[in-house]
Amino acid sequence: MQKGKNNDIEKALFHLKKDKDFAKLIKEFPVPVLRQSKKYFSALVRSIIYQQLSGKSAQSIERKFLSLFPRKIVKESLVLALKDEDFKKSGISPQKMKYLRDLALKFTDGTVNPKGFHKMTDVDITNHLVSVKGVGVWTTHMFLMFTLNRLDVLPTGDLGIQKGFKIVYKMKKLPDEKKMTKLAEAWKPFRTIACMYLWKVADRHK
Repeated sequence: MQKGKNNDIEKALFHLKKDKDFAKLIKEFPVPVLRQSKKYFSALVRSIIYQQLSGKSAQSIERKFLSLFPRKIVKESLVLALKDEDFKKSGISPQKMKYLRDLALKFTDGTVNPKGFHKMTDVDITNHLVSVKGVGVWTTHMFLMFTLNRLDVLPTGDLGIQKGFKIVYKMKKLPDEKKMTKLAEAWKPFRTIACMYLWKVADRHK
């Protein structure tokens, strides 16, 4: 992990410890790790594959899909060259086949230009990416968090995050977006790190 990222994590933990509930979580769980990647296309391919699937199912499909490519490296031109049957054999649904082709096309023709991502705000990147079929707010949130390592993302549409809120704050039902946004206000500008702990809590209570 880069030195700068280490410093970001340290600052985030110091900030989040001000919340008594989070102070307990920070003691209980391992420190989150941020791994930035510049493989923007393959990261978005992965996000599309994982949409609305369990982890095991998505992993199996991803493994089969990657086996179609030399050295398992996904490239735009190679995705566009795949036949319908190739997608089908991998377990990719017809709908996601359209999404992946559209993603590859928009990266190829420059509609999606990742070179400027490091200068763009989270909102600008989200607006840029949702032009791709099948890429919604959840997908862009995952991309911002796990590929670009943006530190202040709150994916309120994620079920794991909703469950994490419910458990940590002892709620009777899953919170709505307004409630989560209000509670997470105190976590700024480190909501991404806080969410990593919420996922850990949700996973433990499966």
